[in-house]
Amino acid sequence: MVIKSIAKNIKFRAIALLNREEVEFLEKLGMDALFSTGHKLTKVDMIAAFIDAAIRLKITGHGVMNKEALVERILANRGKT
Repeated sequence: MVIKSIAKNIKFRAIALLNREEVEFLEKLGMDALFSTGHKLTKVDMIAAFIDAAIRLKITGHGVMNKEALVERILANRGKT
């Protein structure tokens, strides 16, 4: 359906507060991409990619009480596509 297709392309703003280690990881990932391919990944693209991967892994929040539990859920599902 055309309306659903258009709605998927609308971008929304989300504020993310990251610690120094998390920001440095994203910056290194972007620079690695730049030096190896000539194309730098933006932080927005990287965060969106992590979310898309979680969606494809069918990660849910059921029973997840904190960040560490979510990390464990994601790691337990890696490689299952």
